[in-house]
Amino acid sequence: MGRQWLHAKRAVASLKKSQATGKLVKELTIAARQGGADPKLNARLAAAIEKARRESVSRDVIDRAIQKGAGAGGEKDAMEHVTFEGYAPHKVPVIVEVVTDNNNRTAPEIRVLFRQGHLGPAGSNRFLFDQVGIVEAHRPEVATDREAAAIEAGANEVEPLGHGQNDDIPAGACGARFITGRTEVKAVSDWLRANGWAVVTSEMGYLPKQYPELSEAQRAEVGEFLQSLEEHDDVHRIWAAVR
Repeated sequence: MGRQWLHAKRAVASLKKSQATGKLVKELTIAARQGGADPKLNARLAAAIEKARRESVSRDVIDRAIQKGAGAGGEKDAMEHVTFEGYAPHKVPVIVEVVTDNNNRTAPEIRVLFRQGHLGPAGSNRFLFDQVGIVEAHRPEVATDREAAAIEAGANEVEPLGHGQNDDIPAGACGARFITGRTEVKAVSDWLRANGWAVVTSEMGYLPKQYPELSEAQRAEVGEFLQSLEEHDDVHRIWAAVR
């Protein structure tokens, strides 16, 4: 085969980078549509811009995505935000947020993925989750007191967050996930930024009320299913009751 494997590896890496960039652009568009085009007033957009810059998304692409989401520049945002509820293997509840320009195409594809995961969408399961604000951030000082920061910022809860849980948290940094009320996301994000934290996520999300007990083998099977969802171009966020 010569060096054909190397070309294939590069092609896969290029495809994954393209998919990641596409999802970053969608996040910029959604954030601007929901909270406006000014990152100083829109914590979710500020976090999305910083992430896009870290991933070397060009300034022109960032600006166009923001203008599209905010309805500026005559460019209409045709993207639709759709939520699917269902179950991963072993009855693990899952909420999947999709952003698509053609739900007639996307919805059947998501349903197929659920069927391949052994359990299809089965009515509403949102009652198994709490809708909360989620702010993820990090500081270089490993000894930073997360609890004190949460109290000062006005968050309800805080938990450690490492690089293995969020690739945007640098290895060796003090990472944290702050859980807030639905109206306190911006205030918590603003306090953290003003006090030396780098905010990488600032959004509304779903927190499972309880987690099913899983063996390592079952957890791996759930992980494979969630990865198949993650790889779909239109899947934007996945919330699952798995640790």
